[in-house]
Amino acid sequence: MPHPYGWLSLLPSLVAIVLAIVTRRVILSLLAGIVVGALLTCGGHVPAALYGTLFTHLWPSFTAPGKLPIFCFTILMGAMLGIIQRTGGMHGLVEAVAPLAKTRRGGQVVTWVTGLIIFFDDYANTLLLGSTFRPLADRLKISREKLAYVVDSTAAPVAGLALVSTWVAVEIDYVNQGLENLTLSDELKAFDLFVASIPYRFYMLMALFFVPLTALLGRDFGPMLKSERRAKAEHNDPARAAADGHGFARSSEVAAGSWYHAIVPILATLAVVVVLLVVSGKAALKTNPNAAVHPPLRDIIGAADSGFALQYGALAGIILAIAMALGSRLLNGRQVLVAAARGLRIVLPAIAILTVAATLSRMTGNRSVDGKPTQNAYEFSDHRLYTGEYLKSLIAPDQAGPHKAAGAEEEEYLKLSVKTLPTVVFLLASIVAFCTGTSWGTMGILMPIVVTLAHALLTSDGQVVSASNPIMLGSIGGVLAGAVFGDHCSPISDTTVLSSHASGCDHIAHVRTQLPYALAVALVVIAFGTLPLGWGVSVWFLLPLQLGALVVLLLVVGRKV
Repeated sequence: MPHPYGWLSLLPSLVAIVLAIVTRRVILSLLAGIVVGALLTCGGHVPAALYGTLFTHLWPSFTAPGKLPIFCFTILMGAMLGIIQRTGGMHGLVEAVAPLAKTRRGGQVVTWVTGLIIFFDDYANTLLLGSTFRPLADRLKISREKLAYVVDSTAAPVAGLALVSTWVAVEIDYVNQGLENLTLSDELKAFDLFVASIPYRFYMLMALFFVPLTALLGRDFGPMLKSERRAKAEHNDPARAAADGHGFARSSEVAAGSWYHAIVPILATLAVVVVLLVVSGKAALKTNPNAAVHPPLRDIIGAADSGFALQYGALAGIILAIAMALGSRLLNGRQVLVAAARGLRIVLPAIAILTVAATLSRMTGNRSVDGKPTQNAYEFSDHRLYTGEYLKSLIAPDQAGPHKAAGAEEEEYLKLSVKTLPTVVFLLASIVAFCTGTSWGTMGILMPIVVTLAHALLTSDGQVVSASNPIMLGSIGGVLAGAVFGDHCSPISDTTVLSSHASGCDHIAHVRTQLPYALAVALVVIAFGTLPLGWGVSVWFLLPLQLGALVVLLLVVGRKV
């Protein structure tokens, strides 16, 4: 049966990507892609397309049972962060580690370590670290550009890698959206793939390593070297600018809480999430007759209900944060509500992006509005575009078709496509994130397509697509890592802007000094990561190889401040 839309099934995604690059408005661009898809499925009938956009696509995606726990987790985490910051818990946490920094090297390392501790949200990481460590950086004669780099290059990578953060539910959901388009998606679990892809997110890992490496070796290069030498020589750094007040609460409103007002709710959230992952995973495996009697932890976590665990973990954290704020009389009831509302306001854009990205993904998929899988060919083509099926037909045409006769030449092309897929995906995600300024929007646009494409390429190449397949994991890691790399380089990125403002650094100066560092790390991870991975080199050999390459790079190119 011929595909009902052919190449037009790619049009909504292409419209969303192109408009996002041109307008830099991800939500509106994704909405435009949804409208284009609705016009296709409604045969160009405008009133029917507008009705379908609202009630066939957007509303069912927003109210889908699998989406609600993710929305709840993100909202609760944002509110909890607002309360923690207002009580002074974050300020107390940073102040507790500040005495450890007595030299320029120590100041940078302590800022980096504190960023690793505040792993649960990149906005909180950026806003709190920059404003808190600014006086310390000035005293130690660390340039504002270097402080902004340390903050920016720690925040998104650590939040993207952490198993408990405001990113994790979104990242898992994007992977799951791609799996929903696969006929055999039950054989792969989104959480299992998410965890297994952590070592394959080369740029995130190497960016985190490069920050302390520049501090420990005392070497910099490019515009950053000039900024560091100027800051060390001059007491009044001309590049400094006043921070613009971004944050959950103004400094005058922050109460005199201690570090444990931050640590206790965070640890409670982490503990509840881990316990519920284990409990829900064991319960799911008990209903599976093929499960082992004593399943390993990987199988337990893979079978767990991550949305359920994250949702109630965040609920436990915010309840404890409220109880501590009220019990210690740091805040009254009204102040708790105001702090929670400010934290909620910060994560609302993420909710909006997640909703429209999920809607576009479902529209290009192959399941009905209520989630039923396709039984007969293209039976839901009145509201689904079957984009994955079209891509698969291009990559793996029917064995009886004319492409079969092409012989060895097309077989070699297929093998080359498989080998270069992690690199191509990383570069594509980098470009989209750079042009749009959002890593989350990039993940939402590309992840469902990449998962479907990788699965089609691998099955056509005769490979078994499992949770340990390096090409599949490298492709997923390429989307996640490439989105962060492009975001680091983009002058319109929200975290880039917040990093410079929170650190009191001129924004253009921050972009100009961070860009060479991000590009250097990206070149290393391509040359010693994504490319050799496609040719079968083990990830556990590539990771130390990349670390060594970064050390050599700094020793050769870098100069002592």
